[in-house]
Amino acid sequence: MKLILTSPVEKLGVPGDVVEVKDGYGRNYLLPQGHAIAWTRGAEKQIDGIKRARDAREIRGLEHAQEVRAQIEALTVSLQVNAGETGKLFGAVTPADIATAIKQAGGPSVDKRAVQIAKPIKVVGTHTIGVKLHEGVTAHVALQVEAA
Repeated sequence: MKLILTSPVEKLGVPGDVVEVKDGYGRNYLLPQGHAIAWTRGAEKQIDGIKRARDAREIRGLEHAQEVRAQIEALTVSLQVNAGETGKLFGAVTPADIATAIKQAGGPSVDKRAVQIAKPIKVVGTHTIGVKLHEGVTAHVALQVEAA
């Protein structure tokens, strides 16, 4: 089965790649999960759009990763969440919340899968979060979690 990947799949490829997989893997996992679309000549034209979007947010090497790290570490990132009177959150802060907060603070767009949380954030206060930008380059962000 020939498919076009729409999201990164470990040991298979990145968005925009045309891959050949076994029918069951494609039909039962990749297509239902939204990781791929069926390959057609019309869908082949969508590959350019997928690759352009990937290039816009992709880190382009070690030097670029270090520049982005400097940008992210210079930010003051705060996140408003629902919390009780004791400062305990109703739920936890997710990597997607952190990626959105970095973007809203004026930082670059980061992938939620690159956000590394050591343990779940369930209380208000300042927490240090890692954002893996490149192999060996991790930005550390001071996240201020505030009660809304």
